[in-house]
Amino acid sequence: MNDRLSTSWGDYDLTRFPADPRDQLRAWSAADAYLLRHLAGEEGAPAVDLTGTVVVVGDRWGALTTALAGHEPVQITDSFLAREATLANLARAGHTPDAARLLTTRDAPPAPGTGIDVLLIRVPKSLALLEDQLHRIAPALRADTVVIGTGMVTEIHTSTLELFERIVGPTKTSLARQKARLIFSTPDLALAAGPSPWPRTYMLPADSGAGAGLTVVNHAGIFCAEKLDIGTRFFLKHLPRARAGAHVVDLGCGNGVLGTAAFVADPDATVTFIDESFQAVASAEATFRANAAEGATAEFLAGDALAAVPPGTVDLVLNNPPFHSHQATTGATAWRMFSGARAALRPGGELWVVGNRHLGYHLKLRKLFGNARVMASDPKFVVLRAVKGERDGR
Repeated sequence: MNDRLSTSWGDYDLTRFPADPRDQLRAWSAADAYLLRHLAGEEGAPAVDLTGTVVVVGDRWGALTTALAGHEPVQITDSFLAREATLANLARAGHTPDAARLLTTRDAPPAPGTGIDVLLIRVPKSLALLEDQLHRIAPALRADTVVIGTGMVTEIHTSTLELFERIVGPTKTSLARQKARLIFSTPDLALAAGPSPWPRTYMLPADSGAGAGLTVVNHAGIFCAEKLDIGTRFFLKHLPRARAGAHVVDLGCGNGVLGTAAFVADPDATVTFIDESFQAVASAEATFRANAAEGATAEFLAGDALAAVPPGTVDLVLNNPPFHSHQATTGATAWRMFSGARAALRPGGELWVVGNRHLGYHLKLRKLFGNARVMASDPKFVVLRAVKGERDGR
């Protein structure tokens, strides 16, 4: 869905990534628009001076970065898809890719010596990711740094404001506009927030199936970062055993426990870990290193599903697909993962999926593969197998 964003810097036709004309989800929110109006002095306060180093954290689809491209902002994102959307939206607005400096959450924060002049934060869904990023960026703040957060009212909680207070300094909020709110923090350089408490590590218990005894490393922002999510735990108890030396892909890898368990079971396997989150890919690599023998190798990719994997090169895909895109519930991500798996698999290759029973993934798999078999189920979850080149007649 293309939807025009009107700002003091221009009007922008923005798109999400990958672009899909059937997608009804907008590439910007009322929170983005509210922040841009405030920066331009349209909300009753003076316009914000945007000279110097402007840093934009958590820009969902590049709306803020694109609108502020004339000020050469630095964008920090955990999302490969958001970064690609930003590049596409910059191009649509007539900007070259170097109109903004694009960093990931795993890169060193900008301006450690001279400091950040304006810090803009799109509040993420994950409170842990916000905590981690504030800790990482705080050393680059000056007493006169302008710090403004933005989010929908449903995304800003007391705990959100407490993080700004504890790590940045005194914090207050704006009035709500179109169900969006702004956060204003004044840096207090006397605060000693210390280093980020992330990543965190734990060991899986003996009843975790193929994951029993594995050490799991979670960077901030990973789904169920404090403990293993129950869907993955169920999947580990029914994880397939690939043929010796197979090419296995842990798709939407999160902390990488599925792919790591597959490698531990067969150290001759070639394992590729893929996620659109840079934090997830870092977590998967840390989990793999914590459990594999020294010198063991695997591939770790931040990307759009299996787009970067050559067709017909994979024997087994393990997948626990997300069904949320930020706050929106959508099946588009799962469909892209399933169709990408079909292209990447060799004839006879298998896609194994775990999901909530009510999501009806078996219907999507039968449409794509011509087959879908239930390999395990409980009242909440189902594990499905689809085989490339096999028809079940249903």
